[in-house]
Amino acid sequence: MRELAVWSRTRHWIPAAVIVLAVLVDLLTPSPVSSAPLLAVAPVAAVSLLRPVGIIAVGLAAMLAHAGLAYAAGSFGWQAGIANQVTLLAVTALAVGLDRSLRSQHASASRARYAAEVAQRAVLPRPPSRLGDLRIAARYVPAEDMALIGGDLFVVQDTPFGVRAMVGDVRGKGLSAVAAVSVDIGAFRYAADHSPDLPDLVEVMEEALLREGRRREGPDDTEGFTTALIVQFSDDLEQVQLVNRGHPAPLLLYADGRARVLEPAEEAPPLGITSLGSWASPVETYAFPPGAMLLCFTDGVTEARDRAGAFYDPADRVPGMLRDYLRQTGHPAEPAAVLDFLARDVSRHSASAPQDDQALLALHRPLPHQDLLTHG
Repeated sequence: MRELAVWSRTRHWIPAAVIVLAVLVDLLTPSPVSSAPLLAVAPVAAVSLLRPVGIIAVGLAAMLAHAGLAYAAGSFGWQAGIANQVTLLAVTALAVGLDRSLRSQHASASRARYAAEVAQRAVLPRPPSRLGDLRIAARYVPAEDMALIGGDLFVVQDTPFGVRAMVGDVRGKGLSAVAAVSVDIGAFRYAADHSPDLPDLVEVMEEALLREGRRREGPDDTEGFTTALIVQFSDDLEQVQLVNRGHPAPLLLYADGRARVLEPAEEAPPLGITSLGSWASPVETYAFPPGAMLLCFTDGVTEARDRAGAFYDPADRVPGMLRDYLRQTGHPAEPAAVLDFLARDVSRHSASAPQDDQALLALHRPLPHQDLLTHG
């Protein structure tokens, strides 16, 4: 962060540094060597760093520097003088035009990003940071910079049957995936409020996805599906129940830094695959003691590869990061910090932009003293 701050303060001086370098090159080299080509770099270097007035000022400074050097050397004439001045003037005009074009594109990109943010809030609203004693954090890390939402989803809801949540990943990309996300979230919200148990909730969702598939044409009619992890907490938060339909297994993180991968004992296919027949939705129950955190994610995390082709393993990397944080600070990491650690570590592992969208959700039951500190 310190390096970025220094760069932000000093980058505006790059065009001036180019002019100074050109003057030094001209003074320190034999007279036949001209620094005019290097001077022409200065107004181009000012593009996106300075406003049009600043670019023009840099161009004029480059022209004055060239004229002064040429007069001092006694070489200012039609070829070595006027022609180079016209070239510098043309490059400056080109730099101003390029700057205007880049600013116009940036404004268009900003409007598109704003529209994407509005769509994201409408289709994928951020969960509340707290429901009762449960602390919640969510992150969406898009694979494409401008596509703030794709086929991954998360949703958390307080229901008559306890806090329920879902993390999912729909098949496909683009607008069709966004539409499927909207259907999934709508079906979950309805079913979560009306279904007394998780198998019934899953059945209601299956019916909604089946109806939606019949309305579509093409492969979405028969091949559309959603991997889903559906979660329910008991009222006292002592237990958490899971139904896993073809989704990456979550991590159960304990206050002492231990971690447990909650692999389903019985495999079940994703939601919406009706061609494979009717499937049960086995419910698995786990203790959820104070200080525990359920860390859920989509396959954009587990399928991130490093340069050697090795997949990212949250169970191997996350607990160590959290133990280090606990040793350094003396208290466990909050849910938002855990998701920040995870997103950064996946990025370091893949050493590139995300290879697939990542939906991250952390559900935390604080220790009693953590809760007091939060309220204090």
